[in-house]
Amino acid sequence: MQFRARTASLWWSLRTVLHTHNHIHLNFYSLALPQPQVSANSLHNCDGFLPWLERKADSTISSSLSIGKSSCGRSLFASKIIQTGDCILKVPYSVQITADNLLPEIRPFIGEEVGNIAKLAIVILIEKKLGQDSEWYPYISCLPQQGELHNTIFWNESELDMIRPSSVYLETIDQKSQIEKDFLAIKPVFECFLQSSGDFTYKDFMHACTLVGSRAWGSTKGLSLIPFADFLNHDGVSEAIVMSDDDKQYSEVIADRDYAPGEQVLIRYGKFSNATLILDFGFTIPHNIYDQVQIQFDIPQHDPLHDTKLELLQQYFVPPTKDMKGLKYSVNSFTIKEVRSARGKGKGLPQSLRALARVLSCTTSQELDNLVVEAAQTDGRLARRPLQDVSKEIQAHMMLSSLFIQLIEERSATIMSLDSSYSHSLCERLPIRRLMARDLLLGELRVLKSASAWLENYCFSLT
Repeated sequence: MQFRARTASLWWSLRTVLHTHNHIHLNFYSLALPQPQVSANSLHNCDGFLPWLERKADSTISSSLSIGKSSCGRSLFASKIIQTGDCILKVPYSVQITADNLLPEIRPFIGEEVGNIAKLAIVILIEKKLGQDSEWYPYISCLPQQGELHNTIFWNESELDMIRPSSVYLETIDQKSQIEKDFLAIKPVFECFLQSSGDFTYKDFMHACTLVGSRAWGSTKGLSLIPFADFLNHDGVSEAIVMSDDDKQYSEVIADRDYAPGEQVLIRYGKFSNATLILDFGFTIPHNIYDQVQIQFDIPQHDPLHDTKLELLQQYFVPPTKDMKGLKYSVNSFTIKEVRSARGKGKGLPQSLRALARVLSCTTSQELDNLVVEAAQTDGRLARRPLQDVSKEIQAHMMLSSLFIQLIEERSATIMSLDSSYSHSLCERLPIRRLMARDLLLGELRVLKSASAWLENYCFSLT
């Protein structure tokens, strides 16, 4: 039995590959947010969804869950008493949608540069155009419609300004660029082979990619959409997850606690920060314990030793790697998590970030040479040990402290602006997105303040 998870950041996010095996649903929002209403037609279409799926699978999917509506939108509820350890749903592979569902006549014309999310998006678009003639119509008709999603790629420029201090701002631009690139790659296929299905616009494709990118589940065999399972809402502290059994050819969820009839059943999609949630899934969680901050720490261009330091970074630090969409991770990019203790193993800042600060604090070639010699005499890693000159060690960490103070001030100013500009809007989406931006920035602010306090304590301990 394998853990099967939603595909957050699989091909467009700049985040680490640790996020490629997790799962979130697009119509879930922070519980603190005013919720947009799921369309009555969408809910009506789900009335007979489970019986249809069980007929299609020729097996029981779930005898303990029913589809209903919660403050988070469409949800699954216990239809009877559920006890810890009960199997609450079991979805055969035969009723899961994968890239294999692409029409055989167009499959050879989809290039290798087009990822599985884009391929699944094509499947969704084709089935949607078929309408009630589609064998998947009951499922397709239950998916969120355009205008119901709050992923940042759907935000306009003024809305994106609310998250400009965060790395999510640039990641959103990169994500939109990648979707456009995929659309241009597959557009000729649409025009040549799918004329009878009507025109597919970039807006249609972007919506379909976002649906798939947030709903599809990843495994060793690729991606698949799992009908019914993707109606489950998210609880970050839940131990219930989606698992798959390749031998028995089904995916299942085991309850991690007891549920009373009528109670909403929840699972954990992944240990995601709000930066990932807002970008890839269109919602945030207040006080998200998994929040983190992506920062950039560069060698100043005016540094007389710039080229030498850059060469050392490329030689000793982890080399740039490409993510699923071909973008490179920089050796100067670091992920900062909340520091919950001034002491304790693994509770400080990333060692690689502190090592870079020590390199950047060097003002002579001799100091750099000394670091190289020390690395050769120890474990081969550059500047991983405190500098022998205590004043230089403090200076290196004060450089980091200055960076964190700057990042803290930027986010604090934006949050203050969001709070002061709050006003009633006729646009339903703006209050939702403003609160999402606030959740994101407050979480990053908490992380940065904890890192700043750690640095202050560390420098004080050296004096």
